[in-house]
Amino acid sequence: MIEVKGLTKRYGNLVAADNLNFTVQEGEILGFLGPNGAGKSTTMKMMTGYMPSTEGTVLIDGLDIIDDAQEAKRKIGYVPEIPPLYKDMTVTEYLRFVSELKNIPKKEIKEKIQYAVSKLRLEDVKNRLIRNISKGFRQRVGLAQAILGKPEILILDEPTVGLDPKQIIEMRELIRELGKEHTIMISSHILFEINQLCERVIIINKGKIVAIDSPENLSKRLSTASRLSLRIVGDEEKVINTIKEIPGVQSVSVIGQVEQESYDYNVLSDTNYDIRKRVFFDMSKAGFPILEMKTVELTLEEVFLQLTGLSEKGEGVVEEGESEDE
Repeated sequence: MIEVKGLTKRYGNLVAADNLNFTVQEGEILGFLGPNGAGKSTTMKMMTGYMPSTEGTVLIDGLDIIDDAQEAKRKIGYVPEIPPLYKDMTVTEYLRFVSELKNIPKKEIKEKIQYAVSKLRLEDVKNRLIRNISKGFRQRVGLAQAILGKPEILILDEPTVGLDPKQIIEMRELIRELGKEHTIMISSHILFEINQLCERVIIINKGKIVAIDSPENLSKRLSTASRLSLRIVGDEEKVINTIKEIPGVQSVSVIGQVEQESYDYNVLSDTNYDIRKRVFFDMSKAGFPILEMKTVELTLEEVFLQLTGLSEKGEGVVEEGESEDE
């Protein structure tokens, strides 16, 4: 649905986006993750035709965003980080204004506005001035204007920025619902948000892509150690010493005491060692019952920190199906 080829943006000696190449599949919710200043907003502005690129092309369902701008833009609903709202208009007046800008046929405008108001749950504020509604509702109005005309693609730049926790949860749920009918690309610097919403993630740092894959696969491939979470009954010191003697164990740490004689432990081991069977038999032999054992994947936050660290060292991109060592 979206194909980005060699997309580059330079401001003098500053390279805001550096030879970006990626695709967004139809029906996908793709996360665009990176620290502030990484180049996310610049890339999205070029993808929507809002800003020209220095080099490269963007195809929207096969249409060039520059050469076929009018037709390509009809397929896109765009919400910049700060939605361009006219605060002296009511919500309905604003949506009618945007409908006219989008050249929606007059006989369809009422229906399209009703659709957007219903989808974004704006019924209670549709006749109020935008200046008199909350930040959360303003973000919804920004999203409502993007879905007018039912474009195939939604490009959302930091849609939850500035919202309170309740509003963030509500906005995530709305985006999930919209994902059933639209292809969505969403940018954020909030790791948890991307993990909650997206099937696949692009991580960008200093204008360069440093990883493309699902959050789960990134966690698995980038970890240099396996992590095991254990809950064991027995003397803390003896349990630690017993686990440390198992080949492949890198470290053992106590997370905390759960009950009078049971503790939670975090065990790191080399990825080429599966220590679970050995842990089971050694704990059984020592008389320390295991109440719980589970493997724990690297968090997206840890992946993010590891990858942005790699990019600063000039390491290569980690792509789908590829490990860091390949």
